[in-house]
Amino acid sequence: MGKIKNILLIVSDDLKADALSCYGNPIAKTPNLDRLAKEGMLFKHAYCQGTVCAPSRASFMRGRYYGKNEITWGEHFQDNGLYSTRVGKIFHMRVPGDIIDGTDGVDVPQCWSEKFNMSGLEAHTPGNYACLNLNIFTHKLQGRESTRMPNRMFVTVDYSGDGSDQPDWKAATKSIELLTRFASEKNPFFLATGLIRPHYPNVAPVQYFKEYPLSKISLPVVPDEDWSDIPKLGLSHSNSKRFGIDQYPVNQKRMWAGYLATVTFMDEQVGRILNALKELGLDQETAIFFTSDHGYLLGEHHFWQKGNLREEVTRVPLIIKAPGFKPGQSKSIVELVDLFPTACSMLNLNTPSSVQGSSILPILQNPKKQSTKPALSFVPNRKGTSMRTLEWSYMKYKDGSEELYDMNRDPLQFSNLVESSNHHEDLSRLRHRFRSQMKRIQ
Repeated sequence: MGKIKNILLIVSDDLKADALSCYGNPIAKTPNLDRLAKEGMLFKHAYCQGTVCAPSRASFMRGRYYGKNEITWGEHFQDNGLYSTRVGKIFHMRVPGDIIDGTDGVDVPQCWSEKFNMSGLEAHTPGNYACLNLNIFTHKLQGRESTRMPNRMFVTVDYSGDGSDQPDWKAATKSIELLTRFASEKNPFFLATGLIRPHYPNVAPVQYFKEYPLSKISLPVVPDEDWSDIPKLGLSHSNSKRFGIDQYPVNQKRMWAGYLATVTFMDEQVGRILNALKELGLDQETAIFFTSDHGYLLGEHHFWQKGNLREEVTRVPLIIKAPGFKPGQSKSIVELVDLFPTACSMLNLNTPSSVQGSSILPILQNPKKQSTKPALSFVPNRKGTSMRTLEWSYMKYKDGSEELYDMNRDPLQFSNLVESSNHHEDLSRLRHRFRSQMKRIQ
C-alpha cells in the first residue's frame, strides 16, 4: 500500500447507481466517473443505511447505523493532525431551501477546520421551467414550485449558460482552490465535497439536456398488479397516481432526461476536481471516495424519489481509488458505515470505538474477498428495515409485514416470496439472521 496522507470524499446527492455508465446505464454519459471506476475499485453492491438525506449522512459521517452525536470523520482526523474542510452539502441541507439561502442546514461545525456553502437560484434560475406532474411549461419566474412546495420534486429547468452559476460548479471551483492551497502547504488534509445534483430540481444548461433526447429513453417496465404482493407500509406515498404524473408518460421520460442531464453535469464537476488533484501531484498520496447518500426511484414500481426499501433506493454507487491499490470490481456487500473505518485504516489511525462499520481495506487489497455481514437499510421513523445479502433482499416493517426477493432471479423485485411454500426455510433462516443483525447494531 502506498503512503496515504489525505482523504478526498465526494458525495453526490440522490444518485442511483444505475444512472452511471460504469454501473451499466446504456445512455448515461459519465466519462469522469467511468475513468475513476477504471482506475479504482467499483463496488457493485454498496448500500446506504438511511434512505433519505438526513439520517443517511448522519450515519456514514459517524460510521453508525443511526448516527446521533458520536465522533465524525472530521473531528477524528483533526485530532490526528489533518486539516478538515467541507465544501457544499455533507451533513443534511434542505435542497433547494438551504442552497438558495446559502445556509448550513444541520451541519456539525466541530467536524470542520473551515467550511464553505455553495448557493444557487435552483428552480428560480431563468430559463425553460417545467413542473412535469402538473404538465406546466413556462419561462415566467412567478409561481414556480420551490422550497417546501408539494410538487418541487418534479421540476426541471434548462437554460442558456455554461453552468458556472450552479452550486456544483462553484463547489468544484472552491475544491480546486483548496487543493491548490493544500499542495502548497504540504500538510495532510481531509476534503469533503458535497455535490447536490442530481437532487431535484433538475437544473442544468440546455446542452446537458440535449444529451438525452426522449427517443433514447425507455421507461421502467412495471407489471400489471405489481402492488398486489407489496405490504401497505412498503407502498410509496410518492407514486405516479398520487402526484398525477401517471397521466403524462412523455413527462416521465422528461423526468429521466432532467435527472440524467444533471448527473452528467455533476460528473463533469467531479472530473474537474480529479484533474486538479492529479495536476497538483496530490493523487499520489490521496485516497478518493465517491458515493451518494442513497439511490432514487424514477417510476420503477410507479414509485418516485426515496424513503423506502426498494433496491433502487438502498443501492448506491461507491468507487474508491487510493495509492497502492490495484483497480478492479467487487461483488461484496458493503455499507456506507464502512467508509469511516476504511479511511482510518488507510491513514493508519485507530478507529473510534463508537464506529459500527467495518474497514473494507481487505476487499480493496483483494476484490475476491467477501464481507461476512449483510447490509441493513432503514426507512424514516423506523417503520421498516431491509437486510440485503448477495442472494436475498428481506424487508421487515413495524406492523410485522414482510417482503422477500430472490435477487439473482428477480433483481427488479416483482415477486414477493414471503407466502411461497418453496421458500419457508429460506425465510426462517433470514428472519433469524435479521434478528441477530438488529441486536448487533443496538
